Amino acid sequence: MTRFAGVVIALALASCGREAASDRKDRDDNGDAVADMVREQARFDAERRPEKVVAALRIGPGSKVADVGAGSGQLTIHLARAVKPNGRVVATDIDNSVLDLLHQRLDAAGLADLVERRVVEADTPSLEDGQYDAILLAEVDHFFKDEPAWLRTATKALKPGGRIVISNRVHHRANSMAAAAKAGLVLEEESSPVPTHFIASFVAGKATK
Repeated sequence: MTRFAGVVIALALASCGREAASDRKDRDDNGDAVADMVREQARFDAERRPEKVVAALRIGPGSKVADVGAGSGQLTIHLARAVKPNGRVVATDIDNSVLDLLHQRLDAAGLADLVERRVVEADTPSLEDGQYDAILLAEVDHFFKDEPAWLRTATKALKPGGRIVISNRVHHRANSMAAAAKAGLVLEEESSPVPTHFIASFVAGKATK
C-alpha cells in the first residue's frame, strides 16, 4: 500500500467515525426528548386524571372528536387511544408550533395517523357541521371573546346526540356555566376529579337571550 493510499483510508475512517458519532448524538438527543415527553405525560396523567375527561366525552372506537386548543397534545393522545382503530381526532390550535409538538408526542406513541392537526382563528370553531360525536374544550373556553357565540356555532358541528365537554380550572366554572346556558347547552353531568379542575358535559338545548 502506498503512503497516499494509507492516508486516504485513514481520512475515510476518520470521516466515518465523525459521522457515526454525529448519528449517535442525534439518536441520543431524540431519545432524551422522548424520555422527557414520557415523564411529562406521566406527571400530567397523574395530576389531571385525563381518563375522566375521556369518560365524559363518551367516545369509543370509530368516534370523531374535536380537541379545541389542543396545545402539545397531552389530552389528545388519550382521545386518539379512545377512538382507535378507525376513529378520528381533529386537534385545533392557533399556534402551529405547538401542533408540531403534538405530532411528535403522537408519533412516538404510534397514534399520529388518527389525528388531524388544524390551525384555526382564536374565535372561530372551524369545524364541519354535523360531523362530530364530541367536542372538547380543555382550559381554553375563557379565552374566547364571545363564548356563548362560539359555543352556539360549535354546536352545529355535533352529530345528533353529540356533546360538548368543558374542562377548566374551578375559578372559571361560573363563567363557563353561564356561557353554556346562554348558548343553549344543557348540563348533562359534572364532576371534579381533581380539586383544581371541573369537567362539565353538555348537550344541545335551546339558547337563551
